[in-house]
Amino acid sequence: LVPILAFAQPAAAATSTANFPVSATISSTCSLNATGINFGEVGTAGATTLQTDSTGSITVTCTNGGGYSIALDDGLHNVAAQRNAQSGSNTLAYDLYKDPARGTVWTGAAAPVTGIGNAAAQVITVYGRIAAGLPFAASNGTPYADTVLVTITY
Repeated sequence: LVPILAFAQPAAAATSTANFPVSATISSTCSLNATGINFGEVGTAGATTLQTDSTGSITVTCTNGGGYSIALDDGLHNVAAQRNAQSGSNTLAYDLYKDPARGTVWTGAAAPVTGIGNAAAQVITVYGRIAAGLPFAASNGTPYADTVLVTITY
């Protein structure tokens, strides 16, 4: 008789796979600061104003790559979308512009200024003008003033 040797064969290994999702979110964040416009002493010619220009700034710091838009409202003392500074019951019209040539008025209804954050402070200049030829009343010690709301959407 010949002995029969039996070798145990290893069991076939079974495998199974599954997806292992990995995700992360980096939310855009922004901060906003504003330095207002001070027209100072407005020049006069008789009973009307001389053109007086000044600038202010809005400083935006947003997450790198995060988009933003900045809008200005029409101020507390606007009449028919015309911004006005007020001293007592007297008003003095002024405009805010997006460009140094003061060709594009930055109204509450105008398209906002947009940008892309780079994680550093970005300064947006706001250009102001009191037009020549406006009638005025002396402020009698109370400066003409207005408040414009700056809104950033990101």
